Amino acid sequence: MSGKVKVLDCTLRDGAYVNNSKFGVAAIRGIIGKMQDANVNIIECGWLKDSQYEEGSSYYHVPKDVEPYIASKDPSVLYTVMIDWDRYDVDSLPECDGNSIDAIRVVFPCGKHKEGIEVGERIRKKGYKVLFQAANTLAYSDEELVDLVNCINEFKPESVSIVDTFGAMYFEDLDHIVDVMANKLDADIGIGFHAHNNQQLAFALSVHFIDIMKDKAHDVIVDSTLSGMGRGAGNTTTELLVSYLNKKQHGNYDINAVMDAIDIYMSGIKERYDWGYSTPYFIAGMYQCHVNNIAYLLENHRTSASDMRSIIDSLSVEERRHYDYDLLERRYIENQGRIVDDSEALRIIKNDIADRKVLLIAPGKSVDTEKDKVKAFIEKYNPVVIEVNAINPNYESDYVIFINPARYEYAMNYHPDYLSKTKKILLSNIKSRSEGELLVNFNTVVKRGWQHFDNAVIITLRLMNKLGISNVAIAGFDGFKTKYNESYADADLPTLNPDNKWDELNEEIREMYSDLVESVKGKMNIEFVTESYFNKVKE
Repeated sequence: MSGKVKVLDCTLRDGAYVNNSKFGVAAIRGIIGKMQDANVNIIECGWLKDSQYEEGSSYYHVPKDVEPYIASKDPSVLYTVMIDWDRYDVDSLPECDGNSIDAIRVVFPCGKHKEGIEVGERIRKKGYKVLFQAANTLAYSDEELVDLVNCINEFKPESVSIVDTFGAMYFEDLDHIVDVMANKLDADIGIGFHAHNNQQLAFALSVHFIDIMKDKAHDVIVDSTLSGMGRGAGNTTTELLVSYLNKKQHGNYDINAVMDAIDIYMSGIKERYDWGYSTPYFIAGMYQCHVNNIAYLLENHRTSASDMRSIIDSLSVEERRHYDYDLLERRYIENQGRIVDDSEALRIIKNDIADRKVLLIAPGKSVDTEKDKVKAFIEKYNPVVIEVNAINPNYESDYVIFINPARYEYAMNYHPDYLSKTKKILLSNIKSRSEGELLVNFNTVVKRGWQHFDNAVIITLRLMNKLGISNVAIAGFDGFKTKYNESYADADLPTLNPDNKWDELNEEIREMYSDLVESVKGKMNIEFVTESYFNKVKE
């Protein structure tokens, strides 16, 4: 006889990775209430943390902090919170009084299940039900899985969950883990599954898990979150899961209550925060890599997908499962700073443009809207024309410089004829594609200290300074508008700022430009041919 299928909504717990737990009083209370109305079986209200509680956060210090958010306890619902096995002082946990949470889930990494179970024993002695979460279950050997099951059988918790921590599982992986565990786990202990959507398989794996457990005696617990909210690629969505269970598994979930929770509480959160499938988080799944590594490369370096894969590939299996930002920074610099002998390239460029005025044509829309002004400048001064990180067919340039691999790839696909007859300067982070490319060492023309330190115009100005160029004019260095396609002459250019925080980006580029102007004072004169946000005096 098969067990019961239960939905565990962990929006307030897993979603806390996205917004640092700052849901607000109304949303925490409302989400818990709507999940009760929806007949969700288990509601995970957040985390227990070793810190003073702040109202409106789903990081609680003690269970009493949860109490104000549960308007009226439903006896059919199990209310839980989660703790990291080694990040919460169980001595500060009071006896269970039944007024807020009923249970605590203890999460532990591969290799630490015995320590996690010991923590669970101390929790159960205080009157709470205990559930276990075996993080990165895919990393367990069969022998380790058997040992985990034996220890779980001895303890007899409410359940133990399989966790696809890095979103790396395929169906056969889940089949094998279930086969090893379910055949040895006592029938009165539930088996859960927590999926991540790195490979767009979270919902499919959850449905598959329910299917392969249908002939097992164990209760089945499936984790999900509203709108899939969760760190990185996110999770199985509660709305898809309950709809499936209603249609295919005789579920009795109120989908309208779930939809109300999304409309009322999740829509505003989604406007302020990002999560869900993306190519970088696919890379995390492909390499079974901790998402913090991906987040670091995105937030600090806006690393391209191909470079990100190279960096993660350079890490050992064990290094990928953890995050060491110092190590990651070293590997990033190694990847980007491919050392080339650029002395001959620099000599060629310098001899070609020395003692002449240089005009940088940046990708901004003003090079089209103010085309007559730009062409008049070219006619008057006969400058060396260098297009920066993009090609504009309205101009004939002497050089085009590429800072970013994606922009170079785009130019090769959409302007092959133009590119073939134009001298090309590439930074060494771009893999050479053809003869005649002039490679310049990446690390010699960048200055770190800003998130978007690799701005193409700033880097090109640094190169001009390195070459001793004293007169530089700029067109098309406009600044970013609210909408991406309003910023560029070519609205189809690949975006290099995926978070769309244009105002913050403008201010950071302004700061970098001011820093550069100060560093070249007395050596380089910079003028603007078209209007620029960065040339205005900040009010």
